[in-house]
Amino acid sequence: MNVFISPPFGTYLNLPNTNSIRGSFTLEPRKGLILQILKTLRYSNIHNGWINKIGLRNPGIDYALQKYGKDSIGEHNIISIAILQKSDVPIFLNKIPNNINLEINVSCPNAEKEMVDEDIHKFLNPERKWCIIKVSPHVNKNKLDEYYEKGFRQFHLSNTIPTPAGGLSGKSLIPYNENNIKYLRNKYPDTTIIGGGGIQTKEDVYMYKSYGVNHVSVSTLCFNPYKFLKFYMSIF
Repeated sequence: MNVFISPPFGTYLNLPNTNSIRGSFTLEPRKGLILQILKTLRYSNIHNGWINKIGLRNPGIDYALQKYGKDSIGEHNIISIAILQKSDVPIFLNKIPNNINLEINVSCPNAEKEMVDEDIHKFLNPERKWCIIKVSPHVNKNKLDEYYEKGFRQFHLSNTIPTPAGGLSGKSLIPYNENNIKYLRNKYPDTTIIGGGGIQTKEDVYMYKSYGVNHVSVSTLCFNPYKFLKFYMSIF
């Protein structure tokens, strides 16, 4: 079992025995990341989780490939991309080498959803160690079936819960993830499943393993360096 460090922390952390996911990166730069984090990031005691409205601020795929491309070949590191419209797909395909590990974020509310989904199978390539689909906690079972039928065998469950105030992470994700992970594991035993949302302790990892995951992911846990280090040391 591996521990994946999801964006935004995977962009900055590269630790032994972990897989860092950098991103998510769009085709063109979307400025204002730090300012947007400072403006929108907050902890919700009611939901026991973090809320943010970052809006895919990032320096763009050209920057990502230049900075992280060589590190995203092989076992451990992955570049996450967010495709906002169908016309982005051939440009991404032209820019990204076939051996670069990818996570395709298909849970962005700003995307032309159905148009994007039509072509995402074109990113599948046997030269990639990882070509992961990251889905919304609200993904329906038919959509999971569709991704499988298109050839995807690596799933990341899940992104944040969309709310009017922004994306909600933390323990609130667990019921959604449990349901979808069990569905994938029971129907498609050959899938590789990464589960994340509300993981803070080794016991949480065991819980996700009982649902059927192969690997786990963390992100907002990294907001507290002490808790993250304690978790990391307990796993490794």
